[in-house]
Amino acid sequence: MRVQKPKGTVDILPEQSGSWQKVEETARNFFNRANYREIRTPSFENYEIFSRSSGDSSEIVEKQMYDFNDKGGRHIALRPEGTAGVVRAYVEDKMYAPEVVKPFNVFYMESTFRYERPQAGRQREFHQIGVESFGSSNPLSDVQTIMMGHDLLAELGVKNYEDSQRRLRDNPLRILDSKDDRDKKFLPDAPKIRDFLDDNSKANFESILKMLDQLGIDYVIDDDLVRGLDYYTGVIFEFMVEDKSLWESATTILGGGRYDHLVEEFNGPQTPAVGFGIGEERLMLVLEKQNPALFENKGIDFFITNIGDGTAQKAIEIARSLRKQGFEADFDVNQKKLKGQFKKADREGAKYVITLGEKELENGILNVKRLADGKTIDLSLEDINDMNKVMKELKD
Repeated sequence: MRVQKPKGTVDILPEQSGSWQKVEETARNFFNRANYREIRTPSFENYEIFSRSSGDSSEIVEKQMYDFNDKGGRHIALRPEGTAGVVRAYVEDKMYAPEVVKPFNVFYMESTFRYERPQAGRQREFHQIGVESFGSSNPLSDVQTIMMGHDLLAELGVKNYEDSQRRLRDNPLRILDSKDDRDKKFLPDAPKIRDFLDDNSKANFESILKMLDQLGIDYVIDDDLVRGLDYYTGVIFEFMVEDKSLWESATTILGGGRYDHLVEEFNGPQTPAVGFGIGEERLMLVLEKQNPALFENKGIDFFITNIGDGTAQKAIEIARSLRKQGFEADFDVNQKKLKGQFKKADREGAKYVITLGEKELENGILNVKRLADGKTIDLSLEDINDMNKVMKELKD
């Protein structure tokens, strides 16, 4: 049997996963600073959760959903996007209760699944970073959500992106999202949704635009913009990156909008909501091109080399002590010759090498070498337990 991963999936190997961790850590810290807290929902749900939220006739449900009957005869689907599961949890776990602070703000980072043609930045299993906010219909909630998308991309170092947005009532213009040339010929003469807004909707839209202007967030109003999900009811928006080294034309990496009826659709109380999702694979492609410094391997803090009887035990004790103090530390479990250990320290990008031999062990003295310039310092074994102080001496 040939052992291989399924089509449309990728292995994120250790030399790559560090980059993913940096992006996710940046996003997690960013969301926490905005008082958003993480939510984790199942990777599969009852089929109706997605068919009701995405729309029975949507392309996601008709063509892309991974669905099956489990051994109990239940119709199950792998999640194709993040919002529906979060809304289900909001209703089932009664996050609408009066004692829960509103708006109820959450973020998630999760795998999602769609059966579609694999391409650069999109696989059949892909990863999504998203936020959802429940409980406010105020335009400030829309503005904050758009602002967060804008500022997160800026913090990550994304360049050449723009925000394209438009006001929708119930997302009826599926034709505007069609790639069929027979449909496209109708677009120039198609009515503009902005011409059919009621006074309240117009006021909300103008309020959002005014606040974005005052915040210095550039945008383009796109009357042909349609998101691929049917639950949107208000302002929808996309952040598109224009980079000819990646794509022929501007490509969406973040999109979202307002969905004020989805909680009701799931038998919850009437609850306004707004959110966005980021395709992490596409985001990684952009960052690898535009901000490679984010992914530079900074190396570990210490590598402990040792040679001679009794030194292996002390090497592992030193590594343990350094790790407890918050440093990255490693040693050679294969106990190669000293030259091989130094080569490994270099490959791991160690900033400092601690050398321990029988003589050092007997005298209780260690040699610490800074690899950047060769500066050395002798330490007692007791000094290892207060390396923050030692590091300050090395930097002076």
